Amino acid sequence: MAIKATTKKTKSIEETLWDSANKLRGTVESSEYKHVVLGLIFLKFASDKFQKRRQELIDDGKEKFLDMVEFYAQDNVFYLTEESRWSYIIANAKQDDIALKIDTALYTVEKNNPSLKGALPDNYFSRLNMDVSKLAALLDTINNIDTLKDQQQDIVGRVYEYFLSKFAIAEGKGKGEFYTPKSIVNLIAELIEPYKGKIYDPACGSGGMFVQSLKFIDSHNGNKKDVSIYGQEYTATTYKLAKMNLAIRGISANLGDVPADTFAKDQHPDLKADYIMANPPFNQKDWRATDELLDDPRWRGYEVPQTGNANYAWILNMVSKLSDNGVAGFILANGALSGGGTEYEIRKKLIENKLVEAILVLPQKMFYTTDISVTLWVLNNNKKERTVIINGVEKQYRNREDETLFIDLRKVGIPFEKKYIQFSVDEINKISSTYHNWQQASYEDNYENIGEFCQSATIEEIRKKDYSLVPSKYIEFVNRDENINFDEKMKTLQSEFSDLLKEEAKSKTELLNVFKELGYEIEL
Repeated sequence: MAIKATTKKTKSIEETLWDSANKLRGTVESSEYKHVVLGLIFLKFASDKFQKRRQELIDDGKEKFLDMVEFYAQDNVFYLTEESRWSYIIANAKQDDIALKIDTALYTVEKNNPSLKGALPDNYFSRLNMDVSKLAALLDTINNIDTLKDQQQDIVGRVYEYFLSKFAIAEGKGKGEFYTPKSIVNLIAELIEPYKGKIYDPACGSGGMFVQSLKFIDSHNGNKKDVSIYGQEYTATTYKLAKMNLAIRGISANLGDVPADTFAKDQHPDLKADYIMANPPFNQKDWRATDELLDDPRWRGYEVPQTGNANYAWILNMVSKLSDNGVAGFILANGALSGGGTEYEIRKKLIENKLVEAILVLPQKMFYTTDISVTLWVLNNNKKERTVIINGVEKQYRNREDETLFIDLRKVGIPFEKKYIQFSVDEINKISSTYHNWQQASYEDNYENIGEFCQSATIEEIRKKDYSLVPSKYIEFVNRDENINFDEKMKTLQSEFSDLLKEEAKSKTELLNVFKELGYEIEL
């Protein structure tokens, strides 16, 4: 008898931790649950860095400085008192008051480190009344993670990113606004190339845009000290997520003093950003009272955005924040490409002001909160011919003032988490290469329009299409099914359906008459 050997797949750190954390379900709501888990991960990581720095001071004969905050802060390490160290938490993991001890630890860390103000979960553990044995099991799992083992792999950042995506999936439709899928953020970074200057996100969620910006700089051998980060977030718990997410990676940022609505309380009124990356809420309604913000300087030169949909309010907020050479990459629902009324007037001026550089329509099922197809916009305040020095390399950009690049990505992407779509690394490289080849002065050698994929259109061509930015109006489609006129198709279907209903009604009448002739009455 032959014995077939099988190999058991080893679970990743992320999967093991997720399985352990899942045991909290039932006693903790998922909306609270992420703050519990991520707060503990932060505490473990902060403790590991603290212990490493503390040992370095001992090895250097600087024992008298062990409790001086400055000797930790200078190395971007948070100072931890005895009761806020992970070793203390683990030593008391099975005590009935462990939840209170964790809350005290987080409070103390935040109090002793001003950069963490408003970042950490506030009294979460005591308030949630968790099962002590389940919490102890979670602590034990986190305790087995060596957060400093491989600096290149960014283990804690990886775990944090994994959990944010899993929570976004778990919380379902209408939730998870705190997270933008990683491959979309990667694509935006590759397109706008945030190397040097100020980076801004007006709806920053959990801070994913900032994290990926700095990863982009690292991967291209840039210097993270050359950028400064500004953002704003409305939801208090998500504001904490962002501050924790950035603190874990040692990223300093100005997210405003408090969580606040970007429109009602702009915390960066004088900012001029070199790069803007954003995924604001889609089709946000009732974003201002009827007479509120009518004279806001962010709309200067444009119509006041309509009250019922904030899409163009987000656009104009970003336009007002762009520096003279600033570039913005952001996501919006497809309706913004061709809306009428006030949206039409604003879109017309954006095009005539030569701001719209590229429009990329994305595949469906990329977001955890909606399965609709959305659009990535690129606005550029300087589409003229220019020389750009990036990482010491000179790049020549041609004058594209009178042109806009359209890219259709609806058929691009690979399966992810069974029912979602994401861009592969190769696909992101192809898309960004297409965009940059189109931008550069040597485009004749590198760029060409490709049917069903990309097309460069002039402002005059866009005028002829009545300022519509729908890519399928400009990109050539060989397969006519890919270029269906929706209104015409719906009118045809409406007519066909009407005919079917009439035939059904006629058949029903004839059948009732047959029964009536046979002496039977049927009541409907």
